[in-house]
Amino acid sequence: MRYRLFGKTGIRISEIGFGAWGIGGTMWLGAVDSESMTALRKAVDAGINFFDTALVYGDGHSEVLIGKLLRDSSEQLYVSSKVPPKNMQWPARPGVPSHEAFTKEYIIDCTNTSLKNLRLERLDLQQLHVWRDDWVAVDEIWEAAETLKRAGKIRAFGISINDHEPASALAAARTGLVDSFQVIYNIFDQSPEDELLPYCHEHSIGVIARVPFDEGGLTGRITLETVFPDKDWRNDYFRGERKQQVFERAEKLKQLLGAEARTLPELALRYILSHPAITTAIPGMRTDAHVESNAEVSDGRLLSDSLQKELKKHRWVRNFYKS
Repeated sequence: MRYRLFGKTGIRISEIGFGAWGIGGTMWLGAVDSESMTALRKAVDAGINFFDTALVYGDGHSEVLIGKLLRDSSEQLYVSSKVPPKNMQWPARPGVPSHEAFTKEYIIDCTNTSLKNLRLERLDLQQLHVWRDDWVAVDEIWEAAETLKRAGKIRAFGISINDHEPASALAAARTGLVDSFQVIYNIFDQSPEDELLPYCHEHSIGVIARVPFDEGGLTGRITLETVFPDKDWRNDYFRGERKQQVFERAEKLKQLLGAEARTLPELALRYILSHPAITTAIPGMRTDAHVESNAEVSDGRLLSDSLQKELKKHRWVRNFYKS
């Protein structure tokens, strides 16, 4: 496992992190706690030291499981969580005042709840789970972050950027008050490369790449016959003709597999890690098989310029999260 400096925090985290939404056991159906714990322990054995969760994942259940891992492990592990918006609206909508999503007291209270779930005294990173740059001048947001840092309850403060809207946090980046950004970045959504990633690289801001497999679209396993469990949110994400669209694009990407990447998941992760602004990619992992295949990509090999150039042609502008 390779490690990268996380912005200006002074810590080095694994370039493959553990995305812990799925083990929360609500929207991603099929998660079993015993399997989740096996996957978490396998991750530590594989050298993964960064675990990204959120208070809303299974109403804190994901945090509880990671807390159990922390108590059982003697390794130095780093944990990030997120404060859900008070109005529970994802993404943050235009025109919504900041106090409907985040107040100073609310940010602090949610952080305390996450610390209780994790049984920690300090989070390595606390993030806002949605964002609008309209809020950049709201002092109480930054006051909450500073209060938590001074109290020793968080090491760093970050923002999880709205789906497919990387430019919506550029004003926040320019404040110098944000230690890291979490953003959707993958072969299909290359939009962070336009402005956000260059800025973060130049100013040493950490970047967490989420949704590296496009919710499964870049694994090559989504076909017209794919069936998700009842009430699994992916039934909506891949509704209608979307499975066909994803399948066709994945098939084209398979033509690029070879010596540099043998599988689509490997290609997807190597594409992300080949960008110098990226600190870590956080694929969701619920089984030890997921952990093993993802972790082995961290071997220091970056994609060639020629292959990266070919992958630029597969940029796909769309938003399946919108109804």
